[in-house]
Order: sequence, then structure tokens, then C-alpha cells
Amino acid sequence: MPLQPKPLIEQRADPWIIKHLDRYYFIASVPTYDRLEIRAADSISELSCAPATTVWSKPSQGPLSELIWAPELHHHDEEWFIYFAAAPSREIVDGLFQHRMYCISTKADDPCKGPWSEPRRIETPLDSFSLDATTFRHADQLYYLWAQKDPQVPGNSNLYLSAMAAPDTLSGEPICLSKPEYEWEKRGFLVNEGPAVITHGQRIFITYSASATDENYCMGLLWADIGSNLLDPRSWQKSATPVLQSDMTHHIFGPGHNSFTEDESGSTDLLVYHARTYTQIQGDPLWDPNRHTYVKPIRWDDRGFPDFGHAGSDTLLPRQ
Repeated sequence: MPLQPKPLIEQRADPWIIKHLDRYYFIASVPTYDRLEIRAADSISELSCAPATTVWSKPSQGPLSELIWAPELHHHDEEWFIYFAAAPSREIVDGLFQHRMYCISTKADDPCKGPWSEPRRIETPLDSFSLDATTFRHADQLYYLWAQKDPQVPGNSNLYLSAMAAPDTLSGEPICLSKPEYEWEKRGFLVNEGPAVITHGQRIFITYSASATDENYCMGLLWADIGSNLLDPRSWQKSATPVLQSDMTHHIFGPGHNSFTEDESGSTDLLVYHARTYTQIQGDPLWDPNRHTYVKPIRWDDRGFPDFGHAGSDTLLPRQ
């Protein structure tokens, strides 16, 4: 019987790893959803035992006083940014939490040391439930990519893309890239969220997560030609099937909310994602702390598309 792989880091959901100047930085949602913490190490495996430095904690009241979700650490124009979602309470209104998106920044060389700015909100045309923002630069343009509820569209969230005038300011009109339409995107909840970007060959790819955050959680894929207009919805195509899903053989369930990085040599692209090791969850899956961080290499097929394999295979092990 195949062995269940060990996670790189336990009890860290929505994992994000960035490699900057040959050093790795890790940030993720903590089970208590109350702070932003960063780990730093010289290798992927060393992140497992690196100390976590808290760089921001939620206030006791106000619009950012609850449910700090899905932080990402980015480096733009010699400045560090952490993008994250926060809510004013745990109250569910019209079937959804009340999250909006924010960022903090620092010009320090070491993001673990700061000092960090006060949070500022990332404004979007819709004032509605929004989360899971990421940024990327393509053809000298910075883009913002996130999940948000459109009151006119059934379900929890769709994926949107916008150009940015600055790392904390959108410009122009966003486009809707994807909304839940296939059966595997609608299990439990109608969800498209957690987008991540990787470029390979002549295409730019966006992975995203779909369905409820239990064993039904899985990853989908969008892609566009590298020279196309990314803000034209017609540039994008969507896989009709998930590209990573629960691996019953290795007992890895609900893989998703991924990010991308590369190995120490810079020669291998890596998939970073969270998953659980069981399906018997007591109560709401959001309050179950055991979503763990896993890392595995990506294989590129003959067409230049990513092959993520099985969720439980080929995972990188933590430092012993």
C-alpha cells in the first residue's frame, strides 16, 4: 500500500512560497485566522523548521478584526507587499462572509523585520465578498487577480483580472475570467477561488480552486497565449476537467489553493498546495485546522501544459 506523504508544513492552509534572491519566504493562513506570519529559509525543506515571525496581528474591532485569510507575499518595485482578506466579524450575511481585500507594505530588505505599514483596502468596482488576491507582472504590466461575489451570478465567487496602476491600486475595467460552470466546480458550493499564475513556453497559465473546502476541493486550469491581450476574455481557455483532485490511494484529500515556486537550482517548477489527510471532518471544514502544506514538482508535457500528477505522489519532504 502506498505510504501517505508527509506534509512540508502542518496546519498551514492557502500556502504561498516566494523565492527572492535565492532565499525562500513562506506565508499562509494560520488555523486561528488572527495574524500574518512569515518564515524564511535558504531551501524549501528548511521552511518546515524555520521560525515564524508575526508581522501583523488583527485588531480587536473594526473591518479587519476577524478571519484573516489567504495572505500572499510579493515584491514589487523594491518594496514588499502582503495581500490578504479580512472581515469585520464572523457573521454570515446573505449566505457569505463579509471579507474584503487589503494589503500592507514595507521597504525593508528583510520582510521578516519590517516595519510594515497600516493596512489599506484594495478597491474593486464591486463592493462584495472578495478574497484570494494575487499579483503578477507580464509584459511590463502589473496585474491583480482575485475571487469575488457578483450578486448577479449564482454562487460564492468568480475569478477577476485587472491591470494595476500601482501595487495597491487597480486601473481600468476588470474582466471576469471564470465562474463555476462544471459539475466539479459546484460540489457543496459554487466556487472559483485561490488563483495562481505560472508562465511556461508560449502560454500563461492560471490555476484556481473549486467547490467546497472538504474532499471535493480541487484545482482547475485556465490558459492564454503569452502574446495575447490578457484583459480580453476571448484570450482565455478553460479546462473542462480538474487538473488536481483528491488522491484516494495516498489519502490526500481536497488539494487546492496553490501557489508556484522553483527549486534551489532554478530548473524545476514546483507546485505548493494544501490538503487534508482524512474526510471525516467535524462541523464546518473551515474550522478544521488540519489543512497541511505540500510541495511537489511539476512535469510539463509535450504540448507545454502542466501535468500535476496525483496529489499524494512525488511530494518534497520536510527537513528532518
